[in-house]
Amino acid sequence: MKQIVTFFLFTTLFFSFSCGQAEKKNSDTLVKIETEFGDVLIKLYDKTPLHRDNFLKLAKEGFYDGLLFHRVIKGFMVQGGDPESKDAEPNIRLGGGDPGYTIPAEFDSTLFHKRGALAAARQGDQQNPEKRSSGSQFYIVQGRTFSTDELDEMTNKMNIQRAQSVLRKHFIKHQEELNKLRSEGKEEEFQLRMAELRELADAEISKLPPLKISDKKKEIYTTIGGYPSLDDNYTVFGEVVEGLDVIDQIAAVETDQYDRPLTNLKMKVKVVD
Repeated sequence: MKQIVTFFLFTTLFFSFSCGQAEKKNSDTLVKIETEFGDVLIKLYDKTPLHRDNFLKLAKEGFYDGLLFHRVIKGFMVQGGDPESKDAEPNIRLGGGDPGYTIPAEFDSTLFHKRGALAAARQGDQQNPEKRSSGSQFYIVQGRTFSTDELDEMTNKMNIQRAQSVLRKHFIKHQEELNKLRSEGKEEEFQLRMAELRELADAEISKLPPLKISDKKKEIYTTIGGYPSLDDNYTVFGEVVEGLDVIDQIAAVETDQYDRPLTNLKMKVKVVD
């Protein structure tokens, strides 16, 4: 009798655990992007709740329906979500529209620009040093595979670019002071102040750990592919789970000088229940 009870309890616990695992597995937030080439199913990450919730809100409101993939670069990414792209005339450069707000960056080292990654577009560092994301524009990485040597070279460039960004930040912060020295013809004082700012930037950079691409990421970038130079600069908040072939077809269309497809590629975005 004791063995029977024990077996029953074990079976019940195993069934409950299995159900819990299934529920956990199926609890991912999914959205579907419908295109003329087929559907793309995307999982939104819980690690980026601000971006996840904003994307869900816009999708439920029908914000994306009828908008275009307005920027397409083969081997790189496909971009959409500009509200000004709806019913836009041909040959017009798009990409400047937004819903009137931005979203704070949500960087996570475990989320990166592998093939199929969903990420938020944003304005450049000079206008947007906090790297805040566009309220609606997004891109999906098509990418390509990279050799180990290419990744090493890219890592060096990333460290140089970070150093330049830190230096630029110090110059911008003291831009008014520097302009005044120049306008008053105080060239020697100007050069001394510039040297001081460079020293401050160098001191700040020396405290930062060198940027590097982890072995795990290198394995993915050399086999599956992606675009590693975007990591830690743009918020990744989801990934394609079905429909990468659709992204490849979109990325292959003919485009104009602004990377806009010559034929309008409309989308519909729906939340999958």
